[in-house]
Amino acid sequence: MPSPLVSTTKIAYLGPEGTFSEEALRSEPDLSRCDLIAMATIADAIHAAATGAVDFAFVPIENSIEGSVSTTIDELIFGEELFIQREVIIDIHIDLLAREGVKLSDIREVVSHPHALAQVRRFLAEHLPLATATVTNSTADGARIVAEQGRTDLAALAPPITAVTYGLNVLAHAVEDHLGNETRFVLIAPTTVQRVTGHDRTAIVCFQRADHPGGLHELLGVFSRRSINLARIESRPTKLALGDYCFVIELEGHINDLNVSGALCELYDDLAELRFLGSYPVSRREEIDPPAPILQDRRVAKQWINELLLRVER
Repeated sequence: MPSPLVSTTKIAYLGPEGTFSEEALRSEPDLSRCDLIAMATIADAIHAAATGAVDFAFVPIENSIEGSVSTTIDELIFGEELFIQREVIIDIHIDLLAREGVKLSDIREVVSHPHALAQVRRFLAEHLPLATATVTNSTADGARIVAEQGRTDLAALAPPITAVTYGLNVLAHAVEDHLGNETRFVLIAPTTVQRVTGHDRTAIVCFQRADHPGGLHELLGVFSRRSINLARIESRPTKLALGDYCFVIELEGHINDLNVSGALCELYDDLAELRFLGSYPVSRREEIDPPAPILQDRRVAKQWINELLLRVER
């Protein structure tokens, strides 16, 4: 596990009070004791860490329904050098909240963060087909707006805790379209790379020299030859030209592991640019198997094929 943080540590997160980011922060005992500083946007939180205004930024990076959080990914790819220190995964439930006395049939406008709105498309289509959706900087910001404006035709899609925080009523609980809705958050900071825990993941960004047939296959072969499992791969526009992409890759293992460092060295030589985003412990240890069983499986397979080869007629 990463080293526990102290109470004087400053962590910027997506605010205001009551966001899923704050909920995830408070699920980690050492993080919850730190000086938590709410920021207006994800980019603001990351910028605060990059400039040294705070020690860390804590931001969402992936949702099980909507996929990557583009702002976070792009800030890591194209912004100042920052390294992922740890990940935190929490279950996500979204409530429809309104002021006292408001009924579901009264609602004509729903406000929330774009990711939350996308996670409840089916609910909105079935129950509020005439309501317009308005984007806010965060889910909690939507709840704050509903509380402050006093409108009886306005509702927010927000974490359950914000009903208490902003004095709102729950019109509908857990309205997300899919069960098992989860969001992964990352703690990021400049300079520091976490120590080896044995249950680690490494994140990188690969920029190819030129697009050519078999380019992605060659890239993936670097990991395959070293028995490195890829946990996630995603293409992102480089913002240089239409059709020009880089690849964000999360792989099992730590940069301190010989097979991982060897793979990164080979990629560094072959690619136009390789960006290291950190080696960090996974939130759930069962996700990563130690490399020994993989190597053992390969030895068993080799023994099996050798035994078959002995049966070939000469």
